[in-house]
Amino acid sequence: MATRSAGLLMFRRTGDRFEVLLVHPGGPFWAKKDSGAWSVPKGEYAENEDPLVAARREFAEETGVEPTGKLIPLTDLRQPSGKILSAWAVEGDCDASKIRSNMFSMEWPPKSGRMREFPEIDRGEWFPAEVARNKILRGQRDFLDELESLLGKRG
Repeated sequence: MATRSAGLLMFRRTGDRFEVLLVHPGGPFWAKKDSGAWSVPKGEYAENEDPLVAARREFAEETGVEPTGKLIPLTDLRQPSGKILSAWAVEGDCDASKIRSNMFSMEWPPKSGRMREFPEIDRGEWFPAEVARNKILRGQRDFLDELESLLGKRG
């Protein structure tokens, strides 16, 4: 069975346009990457776990924000890695500069035997849809297109 992840794509309306909240992964591998590195706040979930419950949990863990808006299901996407990503769009707002994330441990530098802690995401930012298409991971771009179609608006 393919690994599965779930997440929430928060958006806010700005006049006749909309913006989406994307997060940048933490850790040394992603530190100098920008275009094509940002993501929907998401995470893996167990086979017996409800994906929507997982999406809410992962969003809160990665951002420190508890979304309260109506959830709009988006079409699942198979990522280049083979992982299946389920997502829901949710209208909301938050101060991206105050996002706080949970931490993870990894050996760093590689083969050093030393474990270091890094934030799962190091920052979040609001992007108009057109800019977000350049920032978001390639395998998640279809979420932006679907949201744009559902809202009938350009970013």
